[in-house]
Amino acid sequence: MTAAAQAAADAPERGRAPRRRSAALAVISAAQLMFLLDATIVNVALPSIQRSLGLGGAGLEWVVASYSIAFGGLLMLGGRAGDILGRRRMFAAGLALFTCASLLGGLASQPWLLVVCRAAQGAGAAAASPAALSLIAVTFPQGPERDRAIGWYTAVATAGGGLGLLAGGVITAWLSWRWVMLVNVPIGVVLLAVTRRVLPKTPRRHGVFDASGAVTGTLAALLLVYGLVSASSGHGGRTRPEVLAALGASVVLLAVFVAVERRGARPLVPLRLFTGGRRAGVYAVLALISTAMFGVFFFLTLFLSRVWGYSALRIAVVYLPLTCLLVAGARFGPRLVALVGARALVCCGLLTAAAGMAWLSRIGESGGYATGMLVPTVLVYAGLGVTGVPLTLAALADVADEDSGAASGLLTMARQIGGATGLAVLGAVVWAAADDAGHTGAEASGAALSSGISHGFLAAAAVTALSLLPAAVAVPGKPAPDTANAETAENAANTTGPDEG
Repeated sequence: MTAAAQAAADAPERGRAPRRRSAALAVISAAQLMFLLDATIVNVALPSIQRSLGLGGAGLEWVVASYSIAFGGLLMLGGRAGDILGRRRMFAAGLALFTCASLLGGLASQPWLLVVCRAAQGAGAAAASPAALSLIAVTFPQGPERDRAIGWYTAVATAGGGLGLLAGGVITAWLSWRWVMLVNVPIGVVLLAVTRRVLPKTPRRHGVFDASGAVTGTLAALLLVYGLVSASSGHGGRTRPEVLAALGASVVLLAVFVAVERRGARPLVPLRLFTGGRRAGVYAVLALISTAMFGVFFFLTLFLSRVWGYSALRIAVVYLPLTCLLVAGARFGPRLVALVGARALVCCGLLTAAAGMAWLSRIGESGGYATGMLVPTVLVYAGLGVTGVPLTLAALADVADEDSGAASGLLTMARQIGGATGLAVLGAVVWAAADDAGHTGAEASGAALSSGISHGFLAAAAVTALSLLPAAVAVPGKPAPDTANAETAENAANTTGPDEG
């Protein structure tokens, strides 16, 4: 066959490749949205669940916590399993488990079954979520095309928490709390039906699975997330013996895990990912941002409900435009990275968010909506919104194909652990400040709670400002023109080749 004939034969395939990649991105983003949405969609439905199943306060906490513990604790294992067993295979298996658990949870008639199903949802999300992000890394060539894909992925994923509150409020008000679980079933079935058609198949990698690393690392992560989630309780949770024991055991197991990984031939988390310290610094920034953001998100919701008397649906509507800011920041992140560089964008975003959190600390019991809440929260969400894409790109830059699942799992885990830490650390500040006024966390008056939350927002501002230190060191700056031109030429060459999927 002549070169011209071969080129003519390859043309339809090249035309289909971008469409396949776009379809793959749509499936991956929709699944990730569903996983992250489920972390918050149940919150608004908790009073209805309590009335329906007769749950006590501790049981309600476990309905929320069981998902976070399983999701955050199993991410390392899920990420490495995708590298070894195949990303598409793990994505489909995790999605199937999540969908089945959603169906059983929506039909649950006993509290224990609902908690078990929530934990199974978290396990399914932990298996599929790292595979989803690593599939983007292997589907889209590094450069502008991957930057745009991660921008869309981050925008959709970022909307999960806010849309979860909105969807939970609407579904609970108009249908039933069971539909906050059952709504996942038709979405999951559709995504499973098209997964094999649009997602590229990645090969299984032969070798011995790191069993000792899997046991020590997974237990360390599970105990750490459990301890942090339990410590976030405002009822003495930080000093309960089982919480202290869980946190102490996680530290010991983490040290054992690092020692095991140094000697392992196929480690669960390849320590080469942390060579030079840049990627570790990026993970630290992500954890610190999540610490501040989750804490602000939780305690702002509590303030609006307890101090200003907002209904659940009204709170959800309040968050909708703020969530749109996060989505817009993620959507335009790739263009801003190309314009000013990742480091400058991240540092400016963090400074803006820290200023907004400090301003938000003045919201007060009688503060007005416009200047007391709207303007500072716009600064917070706009500042954090532009950091998502450059930090994700920095975390996945120069990662070998066989390690992309582990790197993706660590990235998501940094966010999950940061979120649990935010509730624990900022919760300690809030409840301690409320206790100083002579009230317990559960019985704090509006004035005491308002004072405590103001202290919490100041602590969040300090944590966000602290994240500037690793960001200035670990996030790469704007590439030199010669380097950028070379990368553009290489990416153009890659995109004209045959599609690997």
